[in-house]
Amino acid sequence: MNSLLSFSAAELTAWLGQWWWPFIRIAAAFWVMPVFGDGRVPAQVRILLAFVISLLIAPMMKGMPALDPLSAGMMVLTLEQLLFGLLFGLCIQMLFMVMTMAGQILSMQMGLGMAVMNDPSNGDTAPIVSQIMLVFCSLLFLGLNGHLVTLDVLVQSLRTWPPGTSLYVLDLKGVIGLFGWSIGAALILTLPAVVAMLMVNLTFGVLNRTAPSLNIFSLGFPMTLLLGLLTMAISISGVPARYLDLVGYVLTQLRALTPT
Repeated sequence: MNSLLSFSAAELTAWLGQWWWPFIRIAAAFWVMPVFGDGRVPAQVRILLAFVISLLIAPMMKGMPALDPLSAGMMVLTLEQLLFGLLFGLCIQMLFMVMTMAGQILSMQMGLGMAVMNDPSNGDTAPIVSQIMLVFCSLLFLGLNGHLVTLDVLVQSLRTWPPGTSLYVLDLKGVIGLFGWSIGAALILTLPAVVAMLMVNLTFGVLNRTAPSLNIFSLGFPMTLLLGLLTMAISISGVPARYLDLVGYVLTQLRALTPT
C-alpha cells in the first residue's frame, strides 16, 4: 500500500510538472504581450487562456522536471519560467513600441504634440497620432496571424529551452539589443516625414526673415499640419511591407533566443 501511494504521488508530481511549467511561462508572456496582455483584457481571461493552452499541450511535454511543490528548487524554476515569459512578451512588445514611437515622432513634427487622448491599454495619455499608429499596428499584427505565430514560438520554446535548463544558455544580449533596435526602426519609418517637415520649417523660417510683414505663425501652423498629414499618409502607405520585415526580424530573434 505504501509503495502504491508513493508511486501515485510521484506520478501526480510528474503530471503537475507537465502542466505547471508551461502554465507559468505562458501566463507570464500573456501578462506583457500585446493583444493578450492589453489592459482592457481582464486578468481572469488571460489566466484562463494560459490554463487552457497549458492543459492542451501538457500531454506533448515529455521530460519535464518533477519536483516537490514546496521545495526551493521548485521556486527557482518557477522564477526562471516567469523571467523567460516576461522577456518573450517584451520582445513582442517591441513591435508595437516601434509604431507608437513613430507616431510620437510624427505628432511632434506636425505640431500635434499637445493633442493627446487617454490610452486605456496602458492607463496613461498618448498623442492621437500615436494611438492611430497603434491601432494600425494591431490590425496588421492580427492580419498577419502574428498572435498565432508568436504563440507557436512560445510553445516550441518549451522544447528548445525546457524548464531546468540554465539561463546562461539564453541569448540575453539579443533581447537587450532589441530596445535599441526599436528606436532605430521607428526613426527609419518616420525619417521621410521628419525630413519633409524639417524642410517645411526651414522654408517658413526663411520666409519669416525675408518677409517680416507676413504673419508666419498664423500661416505656418495650418500649412505644417496639412503637409504633416500628407507626409503621414505617404509614410503609412509603405508601412505594411516594412512592418512585415520587422515582424520577421523579431520572430527570428525569438527563435535565436533559445538554443537549438
